[in-house]
Amino acid sequence: MSIKIEKTENANELKLEFTIEASKFEEAIKKVYAKSAKYFNIPGFRKGKAPMAMVEKQYGTQIFYEDAFNEVVPEEFDKELKENNIEAVSRPDIDIQQIEKGKDLIFTAIIQTKPEVKLGKYQGIELKKVEYNVSDEDIEHELGNMADRNSRLVAVEDRPVENGDTTIIDFEGFVDGVAFEGGKAENHELVIGSNTFIPGFEEQIIGMKVDEEKDINVKFPEEYFSEELKGKDATFKIKLHEIKKKEIPQIDDEFAKDTSEFDTLEELKASI
Repeated sequence: MSIKIEKTENANELKLEFTIEASKFEEAIKKVYAKSAKYFNIPGFRKGKAPMAMVEKQYGTQIFYEDAFNEVVPEEFDKELKENNIEAVSRPDIDIQQIEKGKDLIFTAIIQTKPEVKLGKYQGIELKKVEYNVSDEDIEHELGNMADRNSRLVAVEDRPVENGDTTIIDFEGFVDGVAFEGGKAENHELVIGSNTFIPGFEEQIIGMKVDEEKDINVKFPEEYFSEELKGKDATFKIKLHEIKKKEIPQIDDEFAKDTSEFDTLEELKASI
């Protein structure tokens, strides 16, 4: 096995010319024949028992070339790259120059290599150290965020809707007594105070009780995206199915254990 290495006109690209001895290629052909002989059916021989010479006579000497190439090349290719300290970062672009029984196998491979990095002046560079002073308010703020992320919704049945509650509602909207497209939904989850609906909608749900039905009147904004609805007065028929409130966990040692790898709140605060 021999290899010639030359750089191409492109940066970080090499052209490698490999020559694999005829004897190795011949050996690869024999291995391929041994693996695939069972698939050949030659008249006068039991299936899979025909000699290699008869298979080649029947199908042509090139019948095993492609598989023999794949049998011998990958291992030899990787070995030569390692021995020549070549780090390829792309699949090789293969071009077979000579492939014939009894002759050396010759092919070229164009590969991309890792770029050579030339370090500039980096020693002696000074950086200004930035110090961050974490206040107690910062720590409490982060603990509050952690508690909010670990909150859960619990059902409320003993009071009407309040700002901040999560509600499950059915609604259908009408303009001039006619239902409009996209204005109806069932079991829709709406957080009161999220301002996801048009102004005045969420505020009128405050005070409703579970299973209550109510008509609310709103006005679509002048800059509303729908030409048919912008600036129009509308009535929504509402039915309230559920009220849920956010339950925030108490911030204590148990909270620290449940939400972090620490056993106490003080350890969690120190980590923050």
